[in-house]
Amino acid sequence: MYSAPVGSPSRTRGHPRTAARTAAALALPSVLLLLLVASSWHPLLALDGDIARTTHTWAVGHPSVTHVFRILTDWVWDPLTLRAVCGAATIWLVWRHSAWWLALWVVATCALGTGLQQGVKSAVGRERPVWTDPVDSAHYAAFPSGHAMTATVVCGVLLRLLLLYGAGRALWRTALTLAVLSVVGVGLTRVWLGVHWPSDVVGGWLIGALIVALAVTSYERWPGSGQERATRPRTP
Repeated sequence: MYSAPVGSPSRTRGHPRTAARTAAALALPSVLLLLLVASSWHPLLALDGDIARTTHTWAVGHPSVTHVFRILTDWVWDPLTLRAVCGAATIWLVWRHSAWWLALWVVATCALGTGLQQGVKSAVGRERPVWTDPVDSAHYAAFPSGHAMTATVVCGVLLRLLLLYGAGRALWRTALTLAVLSVVGVGLTRVWLGVHWPSDVVGGWLIGALIVALAVTSYERWPGSGQERATRPRTP
């Protein structure tokens, strides 16, 4: 079955209600986890501690694996690297397709993710794990994980762009696989390296996904998006 290559307009427009329902479904666990962390709910703290201590023992005992994870988290999945990828996608949208509304949507979504992440960190003020034999270090408050949240937002935005431009089946499957590996992988590395509690990572995933769902909803309802989609050139 033929799939249009990247560069052609999508045949169907996403329904705003689907993204809105997804956002509503993500809002409840996001807020609930935020409240549990902010209130220092003991069962959650105990579970976080048990998992963190176990993974830290593994990290100390397997230095070669820990070294690989540090490279991945500091260079491949670093928030600055991921935001640079979004920046490149924005330039591509404007330069190749004159998709100004969509480019602005990408920038606004990433900026919202960064701003909300810093705001929640400051408001909650959760301390990071402290070890007598640390294998890595990190600054600022712990909740939510900035790495996990940024990866979720960026991968969600890029996948949405591929859908809008009608990516072929092979490209879509490859991109989806890389996105899942990146989002899950970066979360695991942050816990393994002992710089985040597990619930920090889960919070980053949930809030990041919520931002993407809200952003998709807003774009589908954005008056300029329909006109831009209608005038997007077709490829032969």
